[in-house]
Amino acid sequence: MSRFLIIGLGNIGPEYRHTRHNIGFDVVETFVLKHGGLFQAGRLADIAEVKWKGRQFVCIKPTTYMNNSGKAFKYWMDKEQLPVEQTLTILDDLALPLSKLRLRPSGSAAGHNGLRDIELLLGSDLYPRLRFGIGNEYPKGMQAEFVLSKWRTEELPIVRQKVDKSVEVIESFASIGLERTMNAVNTLSFA
Repeated sequence: MSRFLIIGLGNIGPEYRHTRHNIGFDVVETFVLKHGGLFQAGRLADIAEVKWKGRQFVCIKPTTYMNNSGKAFKYWMDKEQLPVEQTLTILDDLALPLSKLRLRPSGSAAGHNGLRDIELLLGSDLYPRLRFGIGNEYPKGMQAEFVLSKWRTEELPIVRQKVDKSVEVIESFASIGLERTMNAVNTLSFA
């Protein structure tokens, strides 16, 4: 049975629920719910295990806060004895407009503290990630407030559509692979 580690990045605590920065948590929660799983407290993360079409997914939401996401990523990857190619990290991205999703096999942290910590602990930027565009419509100097803000009402239809598509991306990644999934998702535009 093929096995995968799915990591949704975010911050724990009710004040962060459903904020832009927690979209990784929202996607992984939606994936687990769709496949009948439940999260339980685990070491360094809330964890759920689900099966789909002969594949097993260990899904985590790190409880280490965003800036220390690498600890949970590395711990669970090592514990489950999975190669980095069988991991998928889901995160928010300020550099992408709300209309976009971007799947990549590697890349720079681009100022994202969660990715920076993962790269520090892995010693590499070679790990698959799904970037969920959150836009960058904020006044100068207000980046932190923007990423920690809730979605505006008019954005919610696109956010829901992209969360559902992100769940399909996880399934596609596990069934047809990274390259073919990238070709299908990176050209999409949501409106």
